[in-house]
Amino acid sequence: MEVPAGAALVLRLLIAAVYLAVCAVGLVGNVLVMVLVRARQRRRPSALNCFVLNLAATDFQFVLTLPFWAVDTARDFSWPFGSAMCKIVLSLTVLNMYASAFFLSAMSIARYFTVAGALRRHSLDDGGAACCGAATPVWVCGLLWVAASLATAPTALFSTVASVAGERLCLLRFPDGSWDWLALYHVQKITVAFLLPLATLSSCYLLLLRFLSRRPRPWLRGTAGPSGAPSSPRRPSRVTRSVTVVVLAFFLCWLPNHAITLWGVLVKFNAVPWDRAYYLVHSYLFPVTICLAHANSCLNPLLYCLLRPEFRQLLWELCRRRRSVSSSGPAKGGPASAASRPAQRRWRSSSCSEPPPPPGQV
Repeated sequence: MEVPAGAALVLRLLIAAVYLAVCAVGLVGNVLVMVLVRARQRRRPSALNCFVLNLAATDFQFVLTLPFWAVDTARDFSWPFGSAMCKIVLSLTVLNMYASAFFLSAMSIARYFTVAGALRRHSLDDGGAACCGAATPVWVCGLLWVAASLATAPTALFSTVASVAGERLCLLRFPDGSWDWLALYHVQKITVAFLLPLATLSSCYLLLLRFLSRRPRPWLRGTAGPSGAPSSPRRPSRVTRSVTVVVLAFFLCWLPNHAITLWGVLVKFNAVPWDRAYYLVHSYLFPVTICLAHANSCLNPLLYCLLRPEFRQLLWELCRRRRSVSSSGPAKGGPASAASRPAQRRWRSSSCSEPPPPPGQV
C-alpha cells in the first residue's frame, strides 16, 4: 500500500511547521510562567505554585527538542544528528510526557485540597499555603521526577539510530525474544501517562464539584469572609470552570494519540486485523495526533497561569513597570529626566500595590 508522495511531503512540511510554531510559543509561554511563578512564590509560597514551576520547566526542556523533530520529519524521518542526540532527544521527549502527566496530577490534588481548605475558611485568597508544609512540595516534586525518570528508562536504554530500508532512523530497538517489548512499552505509556493521570484529574474534579455543591448557599451569595471583605460569588464557578478546562485540555490533546497507539497494540497482539484503514490512519492521522499532544506543552502555561487572576495581576504589574522604564525622560542626566525620577519612583511603587483593571479590560 503506497502513500502518495506529494501528499506525504505536504503533511511532513506542515507537521514540521507546527513543531516550530509550538517551540516558539512554548519557549515564550513557559519562560513567562517561570518568571511569574517565582515572583508569586516569593510573595506567597504554595504547593500548587511549586508544581506549576516544575511543569513549566519540563515543558520548557521539551520544546527545545521540537526543532530536532521538525528537521527529522521534514527529511522523511531520516535522522541526521547522530546516535547520541537521538538518545538524548527521544529520552527528553518521553520524560516530558511522563513528568507533565505526573505534575498535572499533583497539581489537581493540590488544587482540590487548597480550594477545599480555603472555602472552609471562607476565603479563597488564604488558600496559598496549600495542604502541606513548605518543604513537602519540594520532596513531592523530587519523587515525581524520579518516577518520570524510571518510566523513561526503557527509552533511554533502547533508543538508537538504526538503518531501515537504507534510511537512518531514530527509533527504539528492543531485544529479540518471546516478549513483544514494543507492545508492552506502549501499554505502559497508555496506562501510566494517560489513564492514571486522567483518572486522577477526573476524580479531583468530581470531588471538587461535590464539595462545592455541599457548601452553604449564603456564603456563595457573598457573605463577609474572615477579613471583613465580602466574598465573591463568582469564585466557586471560576474554580470549577478552570478545572474543567484543565481536564478537557489534557483529555482532548492526548486521547487521539493514545487511541491510535492502543489500536497498534491490539494489532501487535493479533486482537484486531492489520488492514488498509490502520495503515492510512497511522500514516496520515498519527503524526497529526503527535502534534496535538505536543501542543499541550503550550496550553499548560496558558491554562495554569494566564487564566488565574493572581498571575494576570503579576503580568499587568510587569508590563506597567516595563512601560514606565520605556517612557522615562528624554536624555540621561538632563533636566527633564532628573525631574521625572521622583514621580517615576512613586509611580513604580504605587503600581505594585494598585490592583489591575477588571479581566475584560486587561
